[in-house]
Amino acid sequence: MIEIVPAIDIIDGKLVRLRKGDYDAKTEYSIDPVEVAKSFEGIGLHRLHVVDLDGAKGGHIVNAKTLERLATSTSLIIDFGGGVKSNDDARIAFDAGAQMITGGSIAVHRPQMFLSWLELYGPDRVILGADIKDGRIATNGWIEESDARWQTFIQSYVARGVRRVISTDISRDGMMTGPATELYKDMMVDFPELHVTASGGVSCINDVLQLNEAGVPSVIIGKAIYEGRITMHEIENLYK
Repeated sequence: MIEIVPAIDIIDGKLVRLRKGDYDAKTEYSIDPVEVAKSFEGIGLHRLHVVDLDGAKGGHIVNAKTLERLATSTSLIIDFGGGVKSNDDARIAFDAGAQMITGGSIAVHRPQMFLSWLELYGPDRVILGADIKDGRIATNGWIEESDARWQTFIQSYVARGVRRVISTDISRDGMMTGPATELYKDMMVDFPELHVTASGGVSCINDVLQLNEAGVPSVIIGKAIYEGRITMHEIENLYK
């Protein structure tokens, strides 16, 4: 069964969700991120996707204390992204309790630094972030669109040892219009050695089952959970 990875996106230490990566179209939830993480752990989930949206926009980690609270309050495997733009940021993330870091913008703008992390920490701890808008890679909290086609971008890193990718179809993120299943199918055909984590668009448990049928290893879900479109009971039942 596909692994469900719940998402916790952070602005000012609070749990939020964006629509299509738009910071002006955010929903803020009045629940403590730590309590949310504990509830995920309580139904048997093992991994958590944490994004420092302040960091993604500002260019350096901002919400390290929230990451540390999440890591010390649960045993969830945390992959952390947003604002990991320097060697110090990578160290801060790991020191605060992340088991994995995701690099997207850094992989576009400073590839040698990203590759140095891959060598230093290993391919199981460094994830390539491939955020896609109209077939191209977007960066810096999805504010900027690069010239890189996603196929060329991923190929360049698979050739250098990347084995994990989180890929978000920005047009679907926070919209709950269904995942970009065909995109992930193409990705897995082109790069069969790659562990693909789908992100964006999941609206109901049937979307999860569709991705599972397509063979996608894992999926990140955020808004659909917080808006009650996917219940904790449904998630728990998938693994019984």
